[in-house]
Amino acid sequence: MLRRHFFRDAVAVASGAATLAVAAKAGAKALKIPESGQVDPRDADFWRQVRQQFPLNYSRTYLNTGGLGASPQVSIDAVQEKMNALEEISEVGHSHDLWQEIKRSAGRLLGCDADELAYTRNTTEGSNIVCNGLPLERGDEVITTTHEHVGNTLDWIARQKRDGIVVKTFTPSMVSAKENVDRIEALLTPQTRVLSLSHVTCATGQILPMKAIGQLAAAHDLWYFVDGAQSMGMMPIDVKSWGCHAYATSGHKWLLGPKGTGLLYVSLAAQEVIEPKFVGAYSGGGEWDMISTGEFTFGDTAQRYEYGTVNVPLFVGLGASMDFLLNIGIDNVWQHNHAMGVALKEGLNELGAEVLSPQQEAEHSSIITFKIDNMPYAELQGFLGRAHKLRTRGIYEGGLNGLRISLHLYNDFDDVDRVLAGVRAAMKA
Repeated sequence: MLRRHFFRDAVAVASGAATLAVAAKAGAKALKIPESGQVDPRDADFWRQVRQQFPLNYSRTYLNTGGLGASPQVSIDAVQEKMNALEEISEVGHSHDLWQEIKRSAGRLLGCDADELAYTRNTTEGSNIVCNGLPLERGDEVITTTHEHVGNTLDWIARQKRDGIVVKTFTPSMVSAKENVDRIEALLTPQTRVLSLSHVTCATGQILPMKAIGQLAAAHDLWYFVDGAQSMGMMPIDVKSWGCHAYATSGHKWLLGPKGTGLLYVSLAAQEVIEPKFVGAYSGGGEWDMISTGEFTFGDTAQRYEYGTVNVPLFVGLGASMDFLLNIGIDNVWQHNHAMGVALKEGLNELGAEVLSPQQEAEHSSIITFKIDNMPYAELQGFLGRAHKLRTRGIYEGGLNGLRISLHLYNDFDDVDRVLAGVRAAMKA
């Protein structure tokens, strides 16, 4: 079946719409958003109320959203209810209305249209779609950073090995955003074709200057891909203002969605150039008949990058998670997250720890990476886990050998104090 036909399951449409409605109502009842729509980052009562929407237990302090985000109960319920409904009738549950409703929520968080979004399993899959779909030739150059996650590294390295493209890197500057633009520009040659960069780096939580980089890419007619695994759901995003051609993210981190979900934005213009390499049912548009013509055309939206049966309940859960964030307000989430990041960075500075994340408030996120002199990062991670029940993540990317703290909306300033108390104890050990 092709795109215009497989969406006609009326039972699935009704079931999907009902699930989303239940999810939205459950979130709205549980959270009392101020009439102004604005929440103080330090409103302890409100953020405690948010924390109570998660089944995440209190046996330890969870500080690893950069690796895996917890899901709110509303999302878990949406998955279970949708799965139960579909199993009762043994249907897949695909429907155009459901797909568009979830993608519209994603579009509100990204600043794009639903037709520019494709469902994936994670950021890595989205990165691979872009990497392998771009028309690159031997000798063409791709510029990226030394702080990238393996998911946005190995695909380019594999294509370098297979097709002879050239991958060039720079180490992000902690001095200024402009210096990072300058470092990219210094690597440009007539052979440069692609910039592949993280919006927020997984290594230090550094916010790269997306708009300025986009202007540089446009001036040199470069393809511009953004790894958004560490930003969508943490902060407001506007991919259109950046001028990027594609942006990939995971549902299972800051978006708080089910594991095994992801999103890929590809601008309408770029869809004509970034070729789908894996195709199947749902990738095409119009009629197709193998017996008579065998003709095939891709769909006229980013759905051309989707293929085969997907786990509909998981994407319903992702929709519920995104609506949960939208209900709170992504600006409120970011103000809360960033304020915690500032408090942690300043507290670590006072303790004398070496903060590896940028010091400028406009250039760091709610991910803060650091190290201390008297204890290797792996030993520090073990100490904080055993003695202080803190779930953190070691950072080996870029040879940093530091410890990463990721703070999201279910964390609070008491969690920041717990980290600082643990680090203080470690420095005395």
